[in-house]
Amino acid sequence: MSKWLRAMVILALVASCGGGGPGQAPRNLDNACSILEQRPTYYRAFRATERKWGVPVHVQMATIYQESKFISDARTPLRFKLGVIPMGRQSSAFGYSQALDGTWDEYLEDQNKGPRTRRDDIRDATDFMGWYMNDTKEQLGIPLWDARRQYLAYHEGRTGYRRGSYNAKSWLMRVAAEVGERSRVYQAQLANCRAAR
Repeated sequence: MSKWLRAMVILALVASCGGGGPGQAPRNLDNACSILEQRPTYYRAFRATERKWGVPVHVQMATIYQESKFISDARTPLRFKLGVIPMGRQSSAFGYSQALDGTWDEYLEDQNKGPRTRRDDIRDATDFMGWYMNDTKEQLGIPLWDARRQYLAYHEGRTGYRRGSYNAKSWLMRVAAEVGERSRVYQAQLANCRAAR
């Protein structure tokens, strides 16, 4: 390998290990306190949503973990034809909450939000989740603290949840159980967290 090529490979590796881009997730996502210490604006957003919509902070955090791993500009993977030709994304889901275009537009209209409301802004993303989960509670009777069932309705949509579409998806049932467990872990951590006071 030439010296020039070796230098370029090293430079690319060093650049990829750097501070990360604007959508970078906090470190140690298994620790709610660590997340909030690194991103104090998150806690303010979570608390505002809890006060407005009643969705507990730990339920919001567990859902965002599952949906985007706290990456602000997360998108679904690309689909490929013949394994190489890009055919667009798997869905229009975007941002912390992975809100779909149509559901996001419904939220914007229902809440009279302006063009500055963005899915990659933690305050807007958590407010969207609060709005959606509160409507789920109203329409389906799922308590706001029930992260597992709220996640199933969030993932499948309320119509899909009513039909029980999740029952045919063992992988989704497993993921929803993980969301419920993560919510309980985050709740216990937050009870002793200086950043959450």
